Amino acid sequence: MGGPADVFAVPQDVADLLELLRQLETTCIPWFVIGGGYNLLVADSGFRGVAISLQNLDKIAFINNLLYAEAGATNQSVAAFARDHGLSSLEFLAGIPGTLGGAVRMNAGANGCELFDRVVSVQMLSHDDNVKHAKYKLNFNYRRLQLDSEKIIIAAEMSCIPAPVEAIAGRMEEFQLRRQKNQRVGFPNAGSFFKNPSGHAAWQLIDAAGLRGFSVGGAQVSEVHTNFLVNRGSATAADFQKLACIVKERVLQQCGVQIEEEVISLGGQPVQPK
Repeated sequence: MGGPADVFAVPQDVADLLELLRQLETTCIPWFVIGGGYNLLVADSGFRGVAISLQNLDKIAFINNLLYAEAGATNQSVAAFARDHGLSSLEFLAGIPGTLGGAVRMNAGANGCELFDRVVSVQMLSHDDNVKHAKYKLNFNYRRLQLDSEKIIIAAEMSCIPAPVEAIAGRMEEFQLRRQKNQRVGFPNAGSFFKNPSGHAAWQLIDAAGLRGFSVGGAQVSEVHTNFLVNRGSATAADFQKLACIVKERVLQQCGVQIEEEVISLGGQPVQPK
């Protein structure tokens, strides 16, 4: 669903990424860094520029009592590495699709945990600088890290708590089973579409607004979990944009609460409901 990017680039390493950025800056070509793509809504017209994947930057290591992971490492591989080395507190990552870079960018979380509970520092690339930023210098909150447009997340360091491997594995399995039970919606989706407003659960607000099963074209509010907007097979990005607008308006009208998207829109122009 959604249109293509003009170019899909996969740098081999940080030096290769730097060379790519220099060329794009010289030619004034727009670019965007994509993780696993699970939290993106790409416009039907696509993205006029270069989508950059950091999938080759996937090193994971335990260094100076901190778990170091590069942005292209999958969340599942980071959680598995921590488990195999007896490092607890990242079990929740096992059920979150995508890459660590995307998880840092969105301050991903589940089961009452979020990544910045454990992050100690984030390594970022900006122009020719590859700088490690301490957590206390970063502006982050629920499902968000404030990030200048020219900065790229390269890696993160996280603190973990030693624990028996069996206990960590059991906790990971418990989290994954809970996620499968509550979020098995049966159709393609981008996970939780809206952020939970303070003091509220987005799915409860959407349900209270009478939108369970409501659809626009091929896009539908899931009948299983109302904070999931699903593709019933023929949805366009415009369908999802219109549906999201209607959901926000109805929730505001019926519940008096403003909700906002967790999913990031890329390319095109926002569509307003008719």
